[in-house]
Amino acid sequence: MKAMIPDGRSSVRFGEAPEPAAAANEAIVEVGAYSVNRGETFVLEAPPDGWRPGKDVAGTVVVAAGDGSGPVAGTRVVAHADRAGWAERVAITTSSMTALPDEISAGIAAALPLAGLTALRLVRRAGSVLGRRLLITGASGGVGHYVVELAVQAGAEVTAVSASRQRGERLCELGANLITDVADADGRFDLAMESVGGASFTAARRKVRPDGVVIWFGQASREPITLDFFDWIDDTVGARIAPFDYTRSDRSDTEDLATLVRLVHQHRLHPEIAPVRSWEHTPQVIDEIRGRRLRGNAVLRVTH
Repeated sequence: MKAMIPDGRSSVRFGEAPEPAAAANEAIVEVGAYSVNRGETFVLEAPPDGWRPGKDVAGTVVVAAGDGSGPVAGTRVVAHADRAGWAERVAITTSSMTALPDEISAGIAAALPLAGLTALRLVRRAGSVLGRRLLITGASGGVGHYVVELAVQAGAEVTAVSASRQRGERLCELGANLITDVADADGRFDLAMESVGGASFTAARRKVRPDGVVIWFGQASREPITLDFFDWIDDTVGARIAPFDYTRSDRSDTEDLATLVRLVHQHRLHPEIAPVRSWEHTPQVIDEIRGRRLRGNAVLRVTH
C-alpha cells in the first residue's frame, strides 16, 4: 500500500509499506484524512528505525477487531493511532477510536485526536475555571484554539498569546483577549497553560498569582526553561508548577474522543483547520508547520 515514509531529510515521501497486521484488539482502518502534529515533525528529524508517522486519523473500519471489541466493519471512525497513520490503511487499538456521525466529515474529525484530547484533558486538569483568569501561550495552534473555546464556555476569562494578531484572530472570535507578548498580559492570573518554553515560560509564571498554578504541557520553541530562584521570593512566591502529559488520563481515548465528537456535532466545538489538501502536499505542510505559517490544525486528505 502507499504510505508516507521518512525520507532521511527530516521530512517524508511517498513509498510502499506492508499491509497492516492487526492484533486481536485492533481494527484496520482505511484512512480518509489525517492531521500533522508539530511533535511528529520533531521526530522526523531523527526517526527511529522502522517508524512511520501518523497519530491522528479519520476513516472507515475495513476489518473489525478479532476480539469483538470496537466498531464493526463499515463504521466511520476517528482514531488516535500509536503511529503509521499517514497511509492508506492502519491498524489501531479499538480503545483509541470512536464512531463518527455522518454529519462530521473525515477532514473535520482528523483534527480532533491529539490536539483535542490534549485540550480537553488540560481543561479537566485545571478543575473548575468558572470566573477564573486563564493565560495560555502558543494559543494559535490546534490545542490553543480548543482550550480557548472550551474554557470560555466553562466561564473562564481567557487571555491568549499568539505570535501575531493575524494568526490569533480566530481566538478573539472564540472569546479570548488576544495579545502577542506575555509581558502585555494585564494583571495577575489564577492559571497559566504554557507550551512554548524558554523565556515564555518564565514570563508566564511571573503573571500567575501566588496561590495559582502554571501547567506546563510543551516546549514548542525547543528552548530550555530557566528559572531564577530569586523569583521565588518576590510577590509571585508560591505559584506552583505542574507538568502535564496528555497520555496520562483516567478516561480512555475512546471516551474522550466521543466527547469531542459530541461537542462538534452539537456545534459547541469548532476545529480550526488550515485549508485541507491532498496528502501529496504533506512535505510542504511540514515545512509550513515548522515555519509557523499555519493556523490551527493541518489536515491532509488521502486518495485511494
